[in-house]
Amino acid sequence: MTAIITAFLVRISHGQFFRCVGTTISQIWVAVVTVMLIISLAYLMNFWGMAYTLGEGVASTGHFFILLSPFLGWIAVMLSGSDTSGNALFGNLQVVAARQLNLSPVLIAATNSSGGVMGKMISPQNIVTGVSTVGMTGQEGKVFARTFVHSVVLTLLLGILVIVQQYLIPWIIPG
Repeated sequence: MTAIITAFLVRISHGQFFRCVGTTISQIWVAVVTVMLIISLAYLMNFWGMAYTLGEGVASTGHFFILLSPFLGWIAVMLSGSDTSGNALFGNLQVVAARQLNLSPVLIAATNSSGGVMGKMISPQNIVTGVSTVGMTGQEGKVFARTFVHSVVLTLLLGILVIVQQYLIPWIIPG
């Protein structure tokens, strides 16, 4: 019923409307399946204690972890293309490591998400979407090469900001 009302409101025939729905489904099914698999992996990791074990493992890096933390989010989002997926994959791991090292779990969880934003600019899905939108199809490698250094430098700067927040101005972190 909603489809009929929508077709009436945008003044297209029912056939055109259902062709659009079919085209949309064919374009997004891979992305939907990918997100479902990543979220499934995150649940599996959390349910079986893998996130806890990995969190203890990365905590063994000591206070170097505070610089490593944004890069974990960066890698997760670069590979998945989604900050939500990156948080689901490594968020719990980061909190476990933060608690092991007596760091702020809130700050480190936020660092995972912020590092993910830096990885989003070099995510293959986002680069392909961006170049196709502006008519630069076929130049994905050039865009990746030009943005990669910016992504790494900004992630390092984020790590430095986290160090400042954790050790110099800890009162700024919500309790």
